[in-house]
Formats: sequence, structure tokens, C-alpha cells
Amino acid sequence: MREDMTVWKAYVDSISNLHTFRSCPWAKKSQISNHTLAYEYGYCGYIVAEAKKEGNEALLPEAKRYVQQFKSQITNLKSQMPIGHYEMYMSAVYVFELRLHESIHPVKAMSLAKEAVKLAPNDPIVLSYYGTSLFYAPKPFGSKKDALTYFQKSARLFRDAKWHDCWWRPATMMYIAQCHDKMGNTAEALRCTQELLKAYPDYEYIKRDYLPDLIRRTR
Repeated sequence: MREDMTVWKAYVDSISNLHTFRSCPWAKKSQISNHTLAYEYGYCGYIVAEAKKEGNEALLPEAKRYVQQFKSQITNLKSQMPIGHYEMYMSAVYVFELRLHESIHPVKAMSLAKEAVKLAPNDPIVLSYYGTSLFYAPKPFGSKKDALTYFQKSARLFRDAKWHDCWWRPATMMYIAQCHDKMGNTAEALRCTQELLKAYPDYEYIKRDYLPDLIRRTR
């Protein structure tokens, strides 16, 4: 899982309007939309985080544009999404807008994430997203322990072979390790991280940054 975000950006830009979905000859529109929305979501998270770093204020207009584009895609493709995905992605939009000071709806973001889980309690993507919401939410709205429960259920469902090329799966495995780490169980975090790298040896962030730091802290 190489993290060359210029590749993600090029991919997101290539499917930036509904006409592109309709004209792609290599897959059904529903398949393309479900796949590409996941990458749009991932890229929005990246560009928003980059824009919020000190000295990167010039990226804010670009981040806002990608979030608005993502929001439009969600609206246009609502009827074709798997159950619960519209609520999940709209929750993410509110989180992005909150970080960009474009929204004041943190409670609405969490309520939509909860609604997504109610609608799709066995969808590994929805469960992983909700786990992420709990992971980052301040107390009493979330906790690493609660997040771990959803990440673990998601990971079990992701073991189906059809998910092995989906970036959500290694990300979920990463969060399981980080939940253990944050709760003070670094030995289990290390075991989970090594298991992750066996499945995804090219996961650059884990291999380059997280694992060396974790090994240092477990000595």
C-alpha cells in the first residue's frame, strides 16, 4: 500500500463528474461509484489534514473544493450506494467541513455515523468508518476501547477475499494496532502491526514510521 497521494489525486480528478462514470467502458456505473467514492473520501481526508498543517494555509481553497466535489458526488449517487454508505459519507463531509471551519455540526456527524451502522450492521466499510469516528471523538462521545470493538468486527468481515484490494482493509488493521497502542498494550499493537505488514508489505507509513517507533517503545 504505497501512499503516493499524487496518484490518488489523479484518480480522483479523473472521475470528478458523473459523466465520467457513465462513459467508463470497464465496469458498471454502480461498481465504479462504490469504488471511487472510497478513494474520494480517502483523498479528502488527506488534503484536509494537509491544509490544516501550520504553513499550509494556501491549500485551504483546494481542500474545500475537493470536499464540495465529494459532497456533490454523494448527493448524485445516493440512490446507487450500498445501504448505509450515504449516511457514512455525509458524516465524513460534516467532519471535513468542521475541520475547515465550514460547519458547526459535530453532533450531526456522529449521529449520521450511528445511523449508518444501524442501516448496515454487517458492512465492513461502515463499521470501520464508525470505529474511526469513535477513535477520534473526544470523551464522552467515543473511546479507543469502543472503537476497537468496531474495528475488530470490520476486520473479520474484511477477511473475505473480495476485500483484499480495498484500502479500507489495511487501514482497519492499522487502527486495531493503534487502539491497542493507545490503550497501553504495545505488545499486542506490535503483533497486529507485524500481521498487517505480512498482508501488506508495501504499507509505507507502517513500515517507515509507525513500526520503528513502536519497536522502540516496546523495548
